[in-house]
Amino acid sequence: ESIDDLKKSTSTLKEAWRWVHLYNSLQITRLYQPLTHTTMVKSYRGIAQEIPKKPRVPSLLVSDYMATNLITFRPDQSIQEVVKTLISRKISGGPVVNDQQELVGVISEGDCLKEVVKGKYDNLPILSGKVRDRMSSDVISIDGDMNIFEAANMFLNRRIRRFPVLKYGKLVGQVSQRDIMKAVLKLKSSTWH
Repeated sequence: ESIDDLKKSTSTLKEAWRWVHLYNSLQITRLYQPLTHTTMVKSYRGIAQEIPKKPRVPSLLVSDYMATNLITFRPDQSIQEVVKTLISRKISGGPVVNDQQELVGVISEGDCLKEVVKGKYDNLPILSGKVRDRMSSDVISIDGDMNIFEAANMFLNRRIRRFPVLKYGKLVGQVSQRDIMKAVLKLKSSTWH
């Protein structure tokens, strides 16, 4: 090989490695289609080498797996309305929001049962209480940009069945343990490192 050919192959190799380095340094957050070809470059020894492409990594963000069409409740709703909704919609609880869609609490079946027990002791079997009186107001929420594995760890540590997802203080979704399990099933074992 001539000096010019060697310089060209060296600059091609440097550029290829620059692109590989750039590719490796990017944080991949969205699913994209795999490439159908690989790049061949000439090494500094003059032997053609294949630069392997990294496998495409599916999205791992909570926001891609959370539920966004939520059944929400208001603080001024009656417990009786909540119980009817929980039973008819076959859910075990839901977020409580104000008029600005800001999360102010969470109401669950257990919270509603407290009203039932209170009614028994007051000799009033009706569910006359308000959501604001029975909801849990100390709510732990997560960000939609959180990794699903971090969310799974939070589920294990906190022993909570669902987390509200907030963006700029507003409720944008909810992620459950089941949503995380569905996300994991979508991942291919070859993408786990």
